[in-house]
Amino acid sequence: MANSLNTITVDGKTYDLETYKSTQGVKASEVGKKNELDKDAFLSLLVTQMQYQDPLSPMDNTEYLAQLAQYSSLEQMTNVASKLGDVYSLVENIDSSVLVGQLSSMIGKDIQWTSSDGKTFYEGTVSGVSVTDGKTSVIATVKGPDGSDMSTKVEIANITRVGKGV
Repeated sequence: MANSLNTITVDGKTYDLETYKSTQGVKASEVGKKNELDKDAFLSLLVTQMQYQDPLSPMDNTEYLAQLAQYSSLEQMTNVASKLGDVYSLVENIDSSVLVGQLSSMIGKDIQWTSSDGKTFYEGTVSGVSVTDGKTSVIATVKGPDGSDMSTKVEIANITRVGKGV
């Protein structure tokens, strides 16, 4: 007989999962659409299995306790995964905050950076720090063609020098 956790007993007759699906009219295209069972589906299957078990030959207590233990483990793993996602978000925010704090110490300092293609060098003075769409950059003030101050956003990866150049 198949693994007892993959069987369903209805009216005293035990079916494996695929046979039961076919007797219930589940189309072949629907079988396997959802490859993972969440904790609610697992509990629903357990309750259905208990509801349709043969009263003259009930499920063994050991099997029942094993299924409850699996359900409990599944629920705890789901909770851990959710909390782990929260921790990841928190760490990302801390990383951004630390980086912004470090970059803010550059305000007022001269920097040199390259264009995206790395061929042209620019110089300016850091006037601020920006976080846009999770990307941290500095705002540099440069002299425009007419001599007026202009601000431009500089990606950190493009900065080649901090301080006065030679």
